[in-house]
Amino acid sequence: MDQFLFFLVAFLAVASAVYFVFARNPLYAILSLIVTMFSIAGMYILLNAQFLAIIQIIVYAGAIMVLFLYILMMLNLNKGDESKKNNTLKFVGVFTACLLLIGVLGVFRGIQDNHIVVENVDRGVGLTKNLGRLLFNEYVLPFELASILILAGIVGAVLIGKKDL
Repeated sequence: MDQFLFFLVAFLAVASAVYFVFARNPLYAILSLIVTMFSIAGMYILLNAQFLAIIQIIVYAGAIMVLFLYILMMLNLNKGDESKKNNTLKFVGVFTACLLLIGVLGVFRGIQDNHIVVENVDRGVGLTKNLGRLLFNEYVLPFELASILILAGIVGAVLIGKKDL
């Protein structure tokens, strides 16, 4: 079951990332990027890293993507395309969602109660205490280099935004 979920989430992540690259409409591109971020959070949950999954959802899918959507709505890049909208895509979307629902119900109906006993599994892999221990002991140099890189990005954004300097 875990392998099926992994392949489902991985396919969703790759498909939405490919759609993000090839999307012509920036709004659809950003929405597909949100789906990609949620899919990556699903992979973290499957890896028993719940803390990283929640951070992924809060920081990336929550804050940054909402910021992107807000900027996109403020720019209003598609005001010339407003009159060309039709309902064909809505019907295709509803039909596809119904097919997906039928497929998911079929999969859940066919699942047997096969319980696999797994021994020697480290249940503390995704805990915050272990993550902090790894970050500040083994990976302290890459962690500090990432913070310097983020600081350089913030300074660069301030310099670009401030024209009077």
